[in-house]
Amino acid sequence: MGVAGGPIRVVVAKPGLDGHDRGAKVIARALRDAGMEVIYTGLHQTPEQIVDTAIQEDADAIGLSVLSGAHNTLFAAVIDLLAERDAADIKVFGGGIIPEADIAALKEKGVAEIFTPGATTASVVEWVRGNVRESAGA
Repeated sequence: MGVAGGPIRVVVAKPGLDGHDRGAKVIARALRDAGMEVIYTGLHQTPEQIVDTAIQEDADAIGLSVLSGAHNTLFAAVIDLLAERDAADIKVFGGGIIPEADIAALKEKGVAEIFTPGATTASVVEWVRGNVRESAGA
């Protein structure tokens, strides 16, 4: 886990085959502007690559951007890999084109928060500030 009192570290990733990363870049910039350390992995990352990066970078959270429709599979794979690697304390949140009907199941699986299209960058920043690493006595 990140050094207590240091900036929150977030890996922002685009899993799967989806080639649109504007939203991910906007979120990465907003988190950075809010004083967090952001590691942006770029396009076409596998869940394994994303989890490897998060562990190597000592991340507090992973933000996934999924527009391809494969969100159920991709979020589940990241959560499962984190659990397998004793890194389930890394919070996973995400956004993109995710049907309302799928959100409850994703949260049940362990996704901490889902932001749907139209969520403001400010709301994402606020959520990360309020929910990531709260146990470290911010």
